[in-house]
Amino acid sequence: MLNDQGRPTRPEGAAAAEGTPAATPWTFTGNRALRVEEPLIFEIGRAETTGVDLPAPDGLAPRLGRLARKAAPDLPGLTEPEAMRHYVRLSRSNYSIDTGLYPLGSCTMKHNPRLNEKMARLPGFADVHPLQPVSTVPGALDVIADLGGWLCRLTGMDAVAMSPKAGAHGELCGMMAIKAAIRARGETRNVVLVPESAHGTNPATAALIGMTVRDVPARADGTVDVEAVKALLGPDVAAIMLTNPNTCGIFEPEVAAIAEAVHAAGAYFYADGANFNAIVGKVRPGDLGVDAMHINLHKTFSTPHGGGGPGAGPVVLSSRLAPFAPLPFIHLEEGRPVLVETEAGTAPGETPFGRMTAFHGQMGMFTRALAYMLSHGTDGLRQASEDAVLAANYVRAGLADLMTLPFPDHPSMHEVLFDDGFLKETGITTLDFAKAMIDEGYHPMTMYFPLVVHGAMLIEPTESESKASLDLFVATLRDLVLSAKRGETERFTQAPRFAPRRRLDETRAARSPKLRWEKPKPWTAAEAAE
Repeated sequence: MLNDQGRPTRPEGAAAAEGTPAATPWTFTGNRALRVEEPLIFEIGRAETTGVDLPAPDGLAPRLGRLARKAAPDLPGLTEPEAMRHYVRLSRSNYSIDTGLYPLGSCTMKHNPRLNEKMARLPGFADVHPLQPVSTVPGALDVIADLGGWLCRLTGMDAVAMSPKAGAHGELCGMMAIKAAIRARGETRNVVLVPESAHGTNPATAALIGMTVRDVPARADGTVDVEAVKALLGPDVAAIMLTNPNTCGIFEPEVAAIAEAVHAAGAYFYADGANFNAIVGKVRPGDLGVDAMHINLHKTFSTPHGGGGPGAGPVVLSSRLAPFAPLPFIHLEEGRPVLVETEAGTAPGETPFGRMTAFHGQMGMFTRALAYMLSHGTDGLRQASEDAVLAANYVRAGLADLMTLPFPDHPSMHEVLFDDGFLKETGITTLDFAKAMIDEGYHPMTMYFPLVVHGAMLIEPTESESKASLDLFVATLRDLVLSAKRGETERFTQAPRFAPRRRLDETRAARSPKLRWEKPKPWTAAEAAE
């Protein structure tokens, strides 16, 4: 039986199948050996106690006025061992790249080398503060300048804005530069072309800055037709936002022709750099006609990923957009980096569209990314891309006879896309299949995206995985597929059975989140009897 928080309250009947949680021995604590049943921190802490006692400062004169707190904060007081145990136990219930293969497509969940972490913790990087005098941080400026130089060299672009904090923030930066360039020409173009298979942030970013979004239909093979783009181009079109390789895991074969048509119409080419990991060292987007592209350092260059930050999404710009790069940025003067923080420090012809953030960026992410680049070198970065593509096609080859490929005529790039055709008439959905993967110890792949494919399952193993790791992953998915075809429906519809929590109502949780813990009311005798 589960309570309203999804926790087991007592063992279920012995009629359950052998090997399921319901049939395993009951324990007094609710723990199962190393799988500890951990309550919320508010349930184990005591608001009336604290780990540190500080005397009230003499002569304190609060300046908060009516905003001053009327009562003590209701924070849980824990001893240091209790606090450590709580968060360690929670971490063991979470999936991470350090615990297993993370096959999320379009996310590039690669291993974060520990060398990068060591470099980011060096004095002068770990403790640098954005309000320090610039004269005290020459090494930090060198790192930012070197990283920016590498990003320009790898992409074939002329300038880079380092301040954006994430991919979507970088998209905003690139599109604002495009809007500023159009205004500088005295034009009012406000239409952005976005392929149907684009990341959802693309149309959202365009709409955010007041642009009108116009869809570009995908061909039956998942790619964008240059003739379809030409048919939509006109004097009102400001830009196209195209991902390459696209979100179906396919390299756009007509990307150069699309760029040529867009430029001929007076518009700009924005490339979503989410999938840059597939082509680093192989293709320079600038050579394809790209004018702006954000780069997810956490995806392509292995800085930590997830949890809402910290992030970094630098934007590389062509010569057509370089004059509009936002403040702050770095100039090289006599070979030394100089931080330009105001318009007064800009060179003739530079007209920054403004400032996106208070400071220059996220130093820890910059240090990690540069450490990754320098430890790999140009040949190593190229090999990482080749290995990522090889891994995706290895998974594809191992599953193509059992799982259905919506675009079988195109080789995969760094990710392989399947649809739910192989589940037809089994009574099992894409969601069911993904939940069953949790029982097998894997985080599910990206589901239901891209939207142009029904029941999409997008797998990106990255270059981090060994052949043995990929073989076990493929064998596991093959076993699940065969189980589904044999009609073993409960293995899927009841999954996950072995996770700390069973299947939750994720839609309801997203629409009606409980953001504040409330002390539960005492149970009545009738409720306790249940």
